[in-house]
Amino acid sequence: MKNFYIVLGVVAVAGVVVVGLALRGAGGTPVSEPVDLGEIGNEELLELAQGAVYGNPDAPITIMEFGDYQCSGCAYFGLSVKPLVDMTYIEDGHAKLVFHDFPLSHFQHSFLAARAARCAGDQDRYFEYHDAVFRTQPDWSVMQSTAGHFKDLADDLGLDTGTFNDCLDSDAHAELVTANMTLGMRLGVAQTPTVFVHDGQNSRRLAGAQFADIQAAIEALQSGNQ
Repeated sequence: MKNFYIVLGVVAVAGVVVVGLALRGAGGTPVSEPVDLGEIGNEELLELAQGAVYGNPDAPITIMEFGDYQCSGCAYFGLSVKPLVDMTYIEDGHAKLVFHDFPLSHFQHSFLAARAARCAGDQDRYFEYHDAVFRTQPDWSVMQSTAGHFKDLADDLGLDTGTFNDCLDSDAHAELVTANMTLGMRLGVAQTPTVFVHDGQNSRRLAGAQFADIQAAIEALQSGNQ
């Protein structure tokens, strides 16, 4: 993965990133906003901003999505496009999907949803929870408070709810989600979903996020037509 970020020029840019949006919550208070990372250099950012991997981690093609759980276009991508990508490229090991959190500031519940999915990931259920959050997006996106809903989803999926609830009711993964956001900003991401397709040497940033766009990008990389 690191080679890809070098291809995109992240490491080549000198200096540090300063992110200081919200202080961490006390124990028992779910953190629902980006946290203060202070001054973070490029190398440290790359280590911290880990995406969630779906498929064979060693697959030659990487489809990297920057997504927001409250974004309707991301829900469409996750529930309608991802299954096609899975059947066509991921199941046979040709590609993997890497999901990076990019919660947009104008959505009230995006950051907490991203943290909730990471808490599910601690129990190796990230993408099951990812899909459940998107399926129920019309319900929770209009709620005043969503922590209870996210806990109910964990229960519905058979997660260890005590462990999940402790994770959500804290600042767990707040740095990780914030680092994902920062990485996206360094890559020029401004909207969601934003998708990059790369083969470790060359990359394509997609203007759209339809299956046909991904298919065309993969075919172009495989043919050597960058």
